[in-house]
Amino acid sequence: MKKPELLAPAGNLEKLKMALLYGADAVFLAGKSFGLRAFGGNFTEDELKEGIEFAHSLQKKAYVTVNIFPHNEDLPALPDYIKFLSECHVDAVIIADLGVYRIIREVAPNLPIHISTQANNTNWSSVLFWQELGANRVVLARELSLADINVIRDKVNIELEAFVHGAMCISYSGRCLMSNYFTDRDANRGQCAQPCRWKFNLVEEKRPGEYYPVMEDERGTYIFNSKDLCLLPHIPELINSGLDSFKVEGRMKSVHYAATVIKVYREAIDAYVANPDNYIVKAEWLDELQKISHRTYTSGFYFNKTTEDDQIYGSSSYEQTFDFIGLVKSYDPITRMAIIEQRNNIKIGQEIEIMQPGKPNFTQKISEMFDMEGNPISSAPHAQQIFSMPMKQDVVEFAMLRREVIINE
Repeated sequence: MKKPELLAPAGNLEKLKMALLYGADAVFLAGKSFGLRAFGGNFTEDELKEGIEFAHSLQKKAYVTVNIFPHNEDLPALPDYIKFLSECHVDAVIIADLGVYRIIREVAPNLPIHISTQANNTNWSSVLFWQELGANRVVLARELSLADINVIRDKVNIELEAFVHGAMCISYSGRCLMSNYFTDRDANRGQCAQPCRWKFNLVEEKRPGEYYPVMEDERGTYIFNSKDLCLLPHIPELINSGLDSFKVEGRMKSVHYAATVIKVYREAIDAYVANPDNYIVKAEWLDELQKISHRTYTSGFYFNKTTEDDQIYGSSSYEQTFDFIGLVKSYDPITRMAIIEQRNNIKIGQEIEIMQPGKPNFTQKISEMFDMEGNPISSAPHAQQIFSMPMKQDVVEFAMLRREVIINE
C-alpha cells in the first residue's frame, strides 16, 4: 500500500516549522507576490530560504505557490522570482496559468511544476493534457467526487493531489469575482475579501429598501457560506483511490490549527497503512478537530451531490472548544521546568491540556509560574510573554498548551 503525502499549509515560518514537526511530509507556502493569499503573512526571500532549508533538514519538502492569474503588469517581475525559487531548490512551484507555465519552462526548465486546483481540472483529459505538457502533479478540482477521482487515476500517470480538510469556497474551484465586484480586490490575484461569508438579503429592483428574507430569518442569511471540509472518517477510501497527496487548507489559520489537524491526519494515515484490516476512526481524533477554530464539517463533493445542508445560513462565525494559550520554547528534564511563550490568557489554577508532536496529550493544573528572573507570578498577561512553569510530564520544544473555552469568561 502506498502511503500518501500529507501536505500542510504554512502561512509563515512558525507555521511551517510546526506543521513539519507535527507530522506533515511537505508544506506549501508563498512569497510576498504571485500567491493567492496576499493577506496570509507569507514569506520574505530570506524566510523562503530558511523555510525550504528547514524542510530539507528533516528530509521533507516545500512547495511554493505561484498560482495567481497574472495580468500583463504582473509578468515583468516573474522570471527573476522563478529563478530565485529554483536557486533555493524549492521542491515544486504550484501554478494555475499557462502563461506562468511557459515562463517557468523558459527560465527554469528543470523546476518541478504542480498544477493548482485553480486550474479547474475536473476530468481525465485535462489532467492528461498537463501530464503530456510535462507537469509533475495536478491538484484536482474541489468539485470532484471520489468516483471521479478513481476514473482519473485509472487513466493518467501523473501525481494527483486533493484537498481533504479545511475551508471551502462557494465558487468554482475557488475562481471567484464576488470580491472584485464588491470591494475591487481581485480574488484571482490573492486579495479576496471573502464576501461569500457576509450576510445577504434579497432586494427587488423596483422596491429599494424592501428586504425580502431568503430564508425565514428576517435578519438575512449567509447563503454562500460553506461548511468546512473534513474527510478524516474516510481515510481508507482516500488512500485506496490512489491519491498521491492529501492537502490541508489553511495558510491563514493559526499554528494551533495547523499542528492539530496535521497531527490527527498523520496518526490516522499511519494507523490505516500499518493495519488496514483493524483500522477504526478513533473518537479522540474527531474530538481533536472540534478543539480548533472551524465551521461545521462536511464531506463536500466526495460522496454525494452537495445540498443546502452543506451551507451555513445563520452565521459566519467559527466554532472551537479549546484556546491555544502557550508554546513550549525549551524544557529541562532534570528540573522539569518548561520555558513558555504566552499566546492567550494563562494563569495559576487553570486546568490545561498539553499537545506535542508524536506523543499522547496529557492534562495538568497550573500550580506555579515564574518570570524570567525567577520571581513567582500569578499570570502572564502580556502578549507573547516568556515565563517558566513546572510540567507534570516531560515535554518537547513546540509542545502546545491549551485550555477549554470558557463562555463569558
